[in-house]
Amino acid sequence: MRKKIDLIVKNGSYVTHKKTIKGDIAVHQGKIYRVGNISDLKASKTIDARGLHILPGAIDTQVHFREPGNTDKEDLKSGSRAAVAGGITTVFDMPNNNPSMSTKTLFRKKLNGAKNRMFCNYAFYFGAEKNNTTEIKKMEKEVGCCGIKVFVGVSTGTLIVSDYKDIKRIMKSTKKMISFHSEDQYELNKREKFIKRGDPKSHPKWRNESVCLICTKNLVKLANQTKKQIHILHITTAEEIELLNKNKKYVSYEVTPQHLVLSSPTCYNKLGTLAQMNPPIRSLRHNKRLRQALKNNEIDIVGSDHAPHKLSEKKLEYPDSPSGMPGVQTLLPILLNEVSKKMISINNVVELTSYNPINRFKIKNKGLIKEGYDADLTFVDMSKIKKISNKEVQSKCGWTPFHGMKIKGWPVGTMISGNKVFWNGKIIGKPSGKPLKFS
Repeated sequence: MRKKIDLIVKNGSYVTHKKTIKGDIAVHQGKIYRVGNISDLKASKTIDARGLHILPGAIDTQVHFREPGNTDKEDLKSGSRAAVAGGITTVFDMPNNNPSMSTKTLFRKKLNGAKNRMFCNYAFYFGAEKNNTTEIKKMEKEVGCCGIKVFVGVSTGTLIVSDYKDIKRIMKSTKKMISFHSEDQYELNKREKFIKRGDPKSHPKWRNESVCLICTKNLVKLANQTKKQIHILHITTAEEIELLNKNKKYVSYEVTPQHLVLSSPTCYNKLGTLAQMNPPIRSLRHNKRLRQALKNNEIDIVGSDHAPHKLSEKKLEYPDSPSGMPGVQTLLPILLNEVSKKMISINNVVELTSYNPINRFKIKNKGLIKEGYDADLTFVDMSKIKKISNKEVQSKCGWTPFHGMKIKGWPVGTMISGNKVFWNGKIIGKPSGKPLKFS
């Protein structure tokens, strides 16, 4: 007798961070039951994945789904729709909400608000403030908490810890991963004279390289002093790449797709304030170094920093226009396009979007196509050519800075716990995402 299971995915090629293997995947009760020879099994359902690559469900480690406080721009449900439409099975959402997620009570309220509303799996960052280390300590074993987020420079919202003595105290207060928005507030204040009304090209002059480099140098120094593992988000400069590559003992870093494919002044000429984000899109010199880091496998993680705003807000005169752009739906297509250009391999994509995130943040049961792991899978057609379009944006904001960009290599199916949630261009089923557990 052949054992009956829930699902067999046959004739595809499944991808690990090291190799690509032609083989079948058996799924039962939401978990991967077996990979490889499954001739002794039969299934209630079968998916023929001929011609497709199957990736461990991709993780976007940096999104702003704007709930609570700004649900006119995005909410947990709409953001998660955009995620699964882009092949993303798990997101880390940021704490700069209104109110900020800086107490355990508020954090749990947000977690409860996500229940049965999110199509993808999720974890939330807890927000650091100058005087909330008592609350930070309460988060050590909290389900659904991916780490502590520190804004060293002001961005969107009110969260900020600008003094490095306070940051050192926070580093000593928790075993959780601490992730940083690395811009020095004192330097930002000094450079406000470079803001030129009506000219978004002045944005990278105000928030220039030194704003980031001063901060990143200080964070590296503090991590080495305290022997604390930290993660630095959206790195934008050549100088930071050189510094961080020499300091990987305690520090990992992340780059966004937009910093990998856009550069100044071209993006500001074409997109105006739609290209405005913090830290800014920079010159070709920095873009080339980031791309070299991508090619050389120096980057630890690629996260989208999905930060949607309504078009009406983005079209306000600079600097009244808010910083941020959507990206959770386009993260994977942009990386797959780099595979088609032979810049990176599809195994590198797995490394950047699942293997490294699960290891760095110690996520349980995700990110590997391996027996016993959750059956979160991303199905990819590497021969599919299509343009990114505003019409297909699932985010409430309804636009993308990559509108019209031709991409080869597309996510065509997203599966959470063995269930299809996005297939052939349509979101299907009910929101079934769950909060992550961490070891």
